[in-house]
Amino acid sequence: MMKKKILVTGGSGFFGFELVKELSKKNKVIVVDNNLRGNFDKFKGLKNIKTVECDITNQRLVKKLSKVDEVYHLAFINGTENFYKYPEKVLDVGVKGIINIIEFVKSKKIKNFIMFSSSEVYGTPSRVPTNEKEIIKIEDIFNPRFSYSAGKIISESITINFLRNIDIKYKIIRPHNIFGENMGLKHVIPQIIFKMFNSTNKFQKNKAKIKIQGNGKETRAFCYIKDAVKQTIFISNKIKENGIFNVGFNREKKIIDLIKEIEKILKIK
Repeated sequence: MMKKKILVTGGSGFFGFELVKELSKKNKVIVVDNNLRGNFDKFKGLKNIKTVECDITNQRLVKKLSKVDEVYHLAFINGTENFYKYPEKVLDVGVKGIINIIEFVKSKKIKNFIMFSSSEVYGTPSRVPTNEKEIIKIEDIFNPRFSYSAGKIISESITINFLRNIDIKYKIIRPHNIFGENMGLKHVIPQIIFKMFNSTNKFQKNKAKIKIQGNGKETRAFCYIKDAVKQTIFISNKIKENGIFNVGFNREKKIIDLIKEIEKILKIK
């Protein structure tokens, strides 16, 4: 069977890297990234991967990309701190990026387009577990925090409407609470670990006092990165209909129980 040629934007990021590794086992993968937060060094020694440094907000550069069979579009500015500090940049990359990539997909007549959205588009959902029919919303248009979810909502709408009457299949992926190696320190699990290590001292290495938000009874349903990647590839390869798909895990865990599990692993009380 001939290998597919797949392009992944934002491929050196947390989710992108694991996705590229899995896709490259059976396909040729072109990784497109501006290396703002990641770098291409991590791909050294891996087969079937070609890296291209490219800013997706630059239409001229995007047009020069090679024709492929599929596109996975992950490129976006992530991180809550960035949402507050640089909301205009978040929206610039999000909106210009999706328009340029969609135009590329249309002009090259690419067969399959997978656009990565986010669970953030639900805001505070009316029900948990949350299904794909939940209303998506921006809860406070004046809060820069929602620049990210606004960009994702716009990206979803552009994907659906620009490809509405064209023979190009699309899937919109909404990941939920993905964790794993190389995710950085900006997420719940690494933040708790980091706080524990920073709060120990030379006299009591096995004890720490940390502060958390809320009372610890808040819940999240965490999903391991490799499982999320398998779900994504399954959706891309096996589901024929266009649509929106949540990717995650449906077992909720209280934050206080998460802390207790980390305590046992690290042997820090």
